Amino acid sequence: MRGITPRWLHKLLPWVDVDGGVYRVNRVLQDQKTNVESQAEVVTVDRDERKLPTTFVDYEEEPREYHLSAIQTVLNSHTRVTDLYSNRIDQLREQVRLTVEAVREREEWELINHPEFGLLKEVAPEQQIATRGGTPTPDDLDELLTLVWKKPAFFLAHPKAIAAFGREATRRGVPPPTVSIFGSPFITWRGVPLIPSNKLEVGKNGKTSILLLRVGEAQQGVVGLQKVGVAGEIEPGLSVRYMGTNEHSIASHLVTRYFSAAVLVEDAIARLDNVSVKFYHDYVYPKA
Repeated sequence: MRGITPRWLHKLLPWVDVDGGVYRVNRVLQDQKTNVESQAEVVTVDRDERKLPTTFVDYEEEPREYHLSAIQTVLNSHTRVTDLYSNRIDQLREQVRLTVEAVREREEWELINHPEFGLLKEVAPEQQIATRGGTPTPDDLDELLTLVWKKPAFFLAHPKAIAAFGREATRRGVPPPTVSIFGSPFITWRGVPLIPSNKLEVGKNGKTSILLLRVGEAQQGVVGLQKVGVAGEIEPGLSVRYMGTNEHSIASHLVTRYFSAAVLVEDAIARLDNVSVKFYHDYVYPKA
């Protein structure tokens, strides 16, 4: 299938097992006017015996809750096909494999574009910037790094956006170095890899966006959410359950994937908009 991709985002996101199907993100209360978080009051004591402050950190009274979404389909296969044509290739296993691939592809699309928890939608307004001139330059990615400067994990971009950045960096005489992850080469900027995903779509105007993420619960970053241990599980959070065979000898299997994503702190993700992928440079070489 040409539509199957490596789905690097799924591999790089730390996944959290959600018990009960709901994941609550408790955040420190912010002042609505100053946008400053509640902090514990402390003092530095040198040689005096001043009175120590009493303090506590307040939390939001109604924290956000992430409910797991489900991608589901019913796989139908005729028993005649699985009985007669499975000598060399297990026909049912192959049908399940291709269906699971389709589910995984849809999952990555939803992780990026879902209207409620998609990464593009989850970026806070103060974490959004635009390119200076349309093309993604080293200056633009440096500016993005200032927004997620606490242990940035990776950039996420369409392959054409990564190629556009490579052209701009090479034009400036600073071709980006590469690093090997999962046995595949990725270009990097300031040591942070640029991870490709075609689910970050390019519009008809040739514009797209680039994301920068910090990941992990311990880092207060972005995490994937899933439910492990469901009936018929063949992979963590993904199950295939036999539903029976009807009077037409059609066997049915229910394929289900429970998932979501959560941004634990607003500065864990930033977005670079107005990224043009259509500009190319003309190089003039001196003649001998």
